[in-house]
Amino acid sequence: MMKSSVMVLIIVFFVGLAPCQCQTAGASAASRRPVEWVKPVIDTVHSRWIFFSSACRPFGMVNLSPDTTTKGDWGSGYLYTDKTIRCFSHIHDWQLAGLAVMPVSGNCSGHLGMDSYQSDFSHDDEVVQAGYHKVVLNKYGITAELTSTTRVGFHRYRFSPGQVGRVLIDTASPLMDCSMIASEVKFHPDKKELEGFVTLSKTMRRPKPVTVYFVIQFNRPFDACGGWKDGKLLAGQPAEIIGPNAGEFVEFKPSDEPVLMKVAISYTRIEGARKNLNAELAHWDFDRVRRESADEWNSWLGRIEVQGGTDDQKTKFYTDLWHALLGRRMVSDVDGSYIDNTGSSPMIRRVTPTASGDLFPHYGFDAWWGSHWNLNILWPMAWPEVMDGFCTTMVDMYRNGGLIPRGPSGGNYTFVMIGDPAVSFFAAACHLGIRSWDIQKAYEGLRKNAFPGGIRDHAGYEHDAKASAGGMSYYVQRGYVPEGIPGKGMHRDGASMTLEYAYQDWCLAQLALSLGKTQDAELFTKRSQNYRHLWNPESSWMHPRTLDGDWIADFSPIGSGSSTRGFTEANSAIYTYFVPQDPQGLIALFGGADPFIRRLDTQFSKARPFRFIVPHGKHAEGWTDYENQPSLGMAYWFSYAGSPWLTQQWVRCIHDAAFSDVSPMAGYNGDEDQGQMGAYSALASMGLFALDGCASADPHYEITCPIFDTITIHLNPKYHPGKTFVIKTKNNAKENLYIQSAKLNGKDLNTFQFPCRALTAGGTLEIVAGPDPNKQWGVSGK
Repeated sequence: MMKSSVMVLIIVFFVGLAPCQCQTAGASAASRRPVEWVKPVIDTVHSRWIFFSSACRPFGMVNLSPDTTTKGDWGSGYLYTDKTIRCFSHIHDWQLAGLAVMPVSGNCSGHLGMDSYQSDFSHDDEVVQAGYHKVVLNKYGITAELTSTTRVGFHRYRFSPGQVGRVLIDTASPLMDCSMIASEVKFHPDKKELEGFVTLSKTMRRPKPVTVYFVIQFNRPFDACGGWKDGKLLAGQPAEIIGPNAGEFVEFKPSDEPVLMKVAISYTRIEGARKNLNAELAHWDFDRVRRESADEWNSWLGRIEVQGGTDDQKTKFYTDLWHALLGRRMVSDVDGSYIDNTGSSPMIRRVTPTASGDLFPHYGFDAWWGSHWNLNILWPMAWPEVMDGFCTTMVDMYRNGGLIPRGPSGGNYTFVMIGDPAVSFFAAACHLGIRSWDIQKAYEGLRKNAFPGGIRDHAGYEHDAKASAGGMSYYVQRGYVPEGIPGKGMHRDGASMTLEYAYQDWCLAQLALSLGKTQDAELFTKRSQNYRHLWNPESSWMHPRTLDGDWIADFSPIGSGSSTRGFTEANSAIYTYFVPQDPQGLIALFGGADPFIRRLDTQFSKARPFRFIVPHGKHAEGWTDYENQPSLGMAYWFSYAGSPWLTQQWVRCIHDAAFSDVSPMAGYNGDEDQGQMGAYSALASMGLFALDGCASADPHYEITCPIFDTITIHLNPKYHPGKTFVIKTKNNAKENLYIQSAKLNGKDLNTFQFPCRALTAGGTLEIVAGPDPNKQWGVSGK
């Protein structure tokens, strides 16, 4: 009852909001390019620091956008219902933030902080597009426009007539969870330039400081410069300002000409920022860069083309792809230099070329926790080179710091979440033909992670070198991680660890098979059955165990708050189905397909009134929770239990209820995690999935009904032998969500799966859809 009341209030409130312009004005639906369907403000009412970046290139180092809230990781960045803009900042990355700027006029108030100089704005005159943001700062009458190259932010400010313009460079104010603990900025008026650095404090998640170097250039000479320190304006025009608690400004006389500003960044040194600037933005044509950004986005997004469906469905689909290609960031300079912060002091290193001579960027990113049900499946179809690059980054980090990472930030390990989710990423890459990275070195690091002393032994954010709260000694000895083990860190949830370790063992076994390591394959295949140690036959749920081996008392499949005991951001009702490596084994534990289907179908029926989600931080309370990753595979289990029609039904219901909204109020449900929910939504729209995350040595895709008439995937010829893979759906309509029949390359397809190699070879999948389930189609799988 309370949730229904809240929903009504939200809808009524949204009706009163003025929409910003997100799609190309005047473009008809038929003539729109993929980039012109993107609507960046979808669900920005639930934003977080890493969620939104408007003026950004695919995986760009610069992630430039307005910030309406600057405190914290959650509920920060650009929030649609906020009324003021506090600054424009250039970094919105996993545990990284930095370089806030703000155009102002009138008396300088930079020393008084963002509360003083923030400005109100209106969505009426706001334009937000992929690669571009325009907004009017009403307090000052300034029109600000933002775009970027990969490593350079580009600003255009139009000040009101007759006003002295000023640009603040706030190297003092905190952003996200970062304080600015040091800064040094030098003015070069003869070059119309500033250069310097700002050092970000460590955070609870990122254990070491990180320095951001920058070079700022203007198209016009500035007529004055100055700054502040410790809350006071500095006298005169200093040649340099050294912090902490310091900021800078430059002034421009009134003019009808706009002020253009380039901001190049680097994590290595000032010269790195200058190289990035010279290589990527040697001119002052703002409109050209805006066009080039849109063209680059269109090139990336256009690798998957769709026809049919509604305008809202196309808007959401291409925004989903935009999210999947946006959130994880390059951190290397144009010459391949990057910062390695895994040792006692930072070191500048160069990206390792692959055996074929490719030089991939080095990346920073949130963990792959849950990516086996989204990015691991989507990226290889149309962007295999991205997966290749991330694999190369992780192998380089293993060479540098001794561990395959889990959520690296600032060149260091964060140990976000639990386990070793990278192993499923590597396995999928290997088995989908994406293999430029050093496979033997990767396997060495992944095998290390699977034993005590590896990354699995680090619980969430457990930064100690001799970490043990991940419970690997218990897992190796007992086959499960009990509750209540000693140690530090978060997410010390033995049942989730056990279930995830077992799946990761299976992924490692699949890699070992492909590499001819038969003894390892046998070892890890056997360990992949460790999920059985948590199965309680009396309750038919996965049940955490105590240190003495008993079942924990007061067990319930759902509970209250963020987690029930033993489970990470979830509960037993969700994690019981975390056995993607052995569907038939789990179904057998239930007593067969019928009781399995009854239980799972009942859970979805209970979750339906709540749109299959629960509010963030209430993960323990849902029978499903499509706000977070652990639920994402649940609907696909029906296919393995002999009822693919139920998978088709629930996947469509979930997508319609939780992922179809194109307003600023919904669409991703809060926990986007750098493109994971966008990737899942895109896959559901395409009717493709893989419960095992494509980690198998012989990976297969599972199919449901797409929402488009035709989907064309343009394959990368460097990785895949085919040219295109086309999915055609006959009788596509909202009510026609059930597959009646299917053909693959002209031959009848009577299973719910087909080999991934059939997609990469190029071909056509034809689906006939209807309003009623065909309960005889697809009842068999591999």
